[in-house]
Amino acid sequence: MMFTFQKWSSWSLIGVIATVVALVTVVHFFLSPESPLDNFGASQVDMIENSSIQVIGSRQEGKTVVPNNISDGGNMPVNGSTDGSKQLSGPVERGKDDENQKQQSMVDLNIQYPADSRNAVVYRGAPWKAEIGRWLSGCDSKTAAVKIVQEIGGKSCKNDCSGQGICNRQLGQCSCFHGFGGEGCSERLQLNCNNSGSKEDPYGRWVVSICSAHCDTTRAMCFCGEGTKYPNRPVAEGCGFVINPPSEPGGPSLADWTKADVDIFTTNGSRRGWCNVDPKEAYDGKVHFKEECDCKYDGLWGRFCEVPVQSVCINQCAGHGYCRGGFCQCDKGWYGTDCSIPSVLSSVAEWPKWLRPAQIKIPDSDKQTGKIDNLTAVVAKKRPLIYVYDLPPEFNSLLLEGRHFKLECINRIYDHRNATIWTDHLYGAQMALYESLLASPHRTLNGEEADYFFVPVLDSCIITRADDAPHISMQDHSGLRSSLTLEFYKKASDHIIAQYPYWNRSSGRDHIWSFMWDEGACYAPKEIWNSMMLVHWGNTNSKHNHSTTAYWGDNWDTISPERRGNHPCFDPDKDLVLPAWKHPDGNSLKSKLWSWPHEKRKTLFYFNGNLGPAYEHGRPEDTYSMGIRQKVAAEFGSSPNKKGKLGNQHTADVVVTPLRTDHYHKELASSIFCGVMPGDGWSGRMEDSIFQGCIPVVIQDGIYLPYENVLNYESFAVRIQEDEIPKLISILRSFNETEIEFKLENVRKIWQRFLYRDSVLLEAERQKNILGLVEDWAIEFSKLLEDDVFSTLIQVLHYKLHNDVWRRELNHGKEYGLPRECLIRS
Repeated sequence: MMFTFQKWSSWSLIGVIATVVALVTVVHFFLSPESPLDNFGASQVDMIENSSIQVIGSRQEGKTVVPNNISDGGNMPVNGSTDGSKQLSGPVERGKDDENQKQQSMVDLNIQYPADSRNAVVYRGAPWKAEIGRWLSGCDSKTAAVKIVQEIGGKSCKNDCSGQGICNRQLGQCSCFHGFGGEGCSERLQLNCNNSGSKEDPYGRWVVSICSAHCDTTRAMCFCGEGTKYPNRPVAEGCGFVINPPSEPGGPSLADWTKADVDIFTTNGSRRGWCNVDPKEAYDGKVHFKEECDCKYDGLWGRFCEVPVQSVCINQCAGHGYCRGGFCQCDKGWYGTDCSIPSVLSSVAEWPKWLRPAQIKIPDSDKQTGKIDNLTAVVAKKRPLIYVYDLPPEFNSLLLEGRHFKLECINRIYDHRNATIWTDHLYGAQMALYESLLASPHRTLNGEEADYFFVPVLDSCIITRADDAPHISMQDHSGLRSSLTLEFYKKASDHIIAQYPYWNRSSGRDHIWSFMWDEGACYAPKEIWNSMMLVHWGNTNSKHNHSTTAYWGDNWDTISPERRGNHPCFDPDKDLVLPAWKHPDGNSLKSKLWSWPHEKRKTLFYFNGNLGPAYEHGRPEDTYSMGIRQKVAAEFGSSPNKKGKLGNQHTADVVVTPLRTDHYHKELASSIFCGVMPGDGWSGRMEDSIFQGCIPVVIQDGIYLPYENVLNYESFAVRIQEDEIPKLISILRSFNETEIEFKLENVRKIWQRFLYRDSVLLEAERQKNILGLVEDWAIEFSKLLEDDVFSTLIQVLHYKLHNDVWRRELNHGKEYGLPRECLIRS
């Protein structure tokens, strides 16, 4: 370990060493700052060396003295560089860097990286729009790391949050667990399961949390309760109520929400019980049980919820906490939604990768008092740098902890082994993105150096949980989930403006919000519209200037302009459409359907999905898919509709069908062109096409698809105007073999950019470290080497950092690690 003491001032050698001893001992042993510190042995030195931590104790003319290299080895690989060729640069070297840059001749990126015949420039295998691909090729590829000061907080919270919350050591504020509130989490909340009742309706208006048994009022969740053999067994929804038989043959059984089913408490094995049913006897068929009862709540496994398992938390609390139903209960010294932020009480040996290697500086005031309130750590990082707000838990953790269905708004659950089971939840991208940002080397704790600010509101959880308990009521929102969700985002905006100084410096333009539900940011409050929106639905409202969902509860047309404003759903100049989440399937990767050559693709055009009211089991609304799927089916339908008719122009090599198939992916892989059309807002058909190596045919006017405002879609996709639907097949037949091969080849090059590989591998690492498990999906994803969704997002953010015109007002005075030709001109 190297200590840097270039000027001693009034400090003696003994005094400096004592300060270093204090820092190391406090951080490593979690002692109180006021505790006596008098031992510093070889083990602590080894710990710091192995942690790539360097302690800085000296000051020179009022400035921190920072060594030129973080490691003893000088040229150390950082952030993706494996050969040591990336030199670390930073503020202390700024003058020398500026001089070197002046001596370098400016490179003309237009000449060095010319566009191809389709006006694309390829960077890292993907065809980008020319101006973007040019900048990435000449600049992103040459980014050097810069030294960034990270603030390690040490503020305390009232009563240490009373043991019912986590202390945000930056703000000195508590994040309280479900059912607790107040400044120090000492206030016990009453979260009822039932709405107010009456004589005729004793359990109140139906709500998902409705309960005829024991209500846990810290979470508004229903359990068997005391006096039963299994008091912690869930009694979710219809389980606790009388189920009436179907009123007609083949009809559904309906629950009577006014009558409790007391048989669930029976000890008589011949009756349909639940709360006293022994799992082994039930599995052996020795007793009856109520089939409508099941294990809906997270953290439990088995038909009778008899096996406790991991709940789902953000990044599973990053190894520094316990996941309590969705809320991370952090270990001492750690905080944040995923317990990934160290405080001054944390062990430096356990600091996350995105904060290492680091140089630690002890404030002079702390040296005098022996009490460490905060630390600064200098870390080498490549831009763009992203600050992730640690929001109050009502916007994320509480939504997870109080879920009434374990599969809601997450992308995985855990089985009886605590092994990962990935879900097909289409909105799982929001969680994947959030987890990747929290663990990214591009994350910073220094808001003054940040290039972007991510605001983690989980709208996919808000939507799915809307009105599922009395405390998440839509009573004031006319039953509109869109209106309730807008209110959540407005409250998050109010919070960050009140608690942090960063919003006003750009009027929120450097802030990022994610809206992953069906119609994306259509219902964003007007106050945040300046920000960048990450969405799945890129409707510019140039044609479809209204809510396009067929589900009334998500309709935003009636939301007052005083709340929503009059903005479009998507602005291609500032926003980005991201791919949807798809189940991480190792077997699908093994099959390599994306690589199937042209000669194996016998179907010209393929679409399989809901085709609307003209077909059996079709959506009844004419407005579903804005009528687009219906028009395609009317022309090219390959399955008979309710009237027994095929499409007007049906041909043998065109498949347009609503019929489910067990070979969906192979049928896509056997096709040259595949239809991409909306459902209730966005659908996952673009991802289905790309993953099977099929050329996407996009039919949705004025609505952008993933990356469409940054990648050159002409290189790998086809766009058909809605009024060209009758000409669809003739247009596709007009492409010659060379054009088809070109597009197929580009699909094969970009398909990994539609995968959330980074998030999947984070989970694979956790499974290996904790359980020693390496499943097929982990093996297959570890073989993928090309850029994924998160890498693509970072590249887009890097480009925008130096090319968005408004940045000219903000980008001064920072070190970017880039040549002059890459920097934005003022």
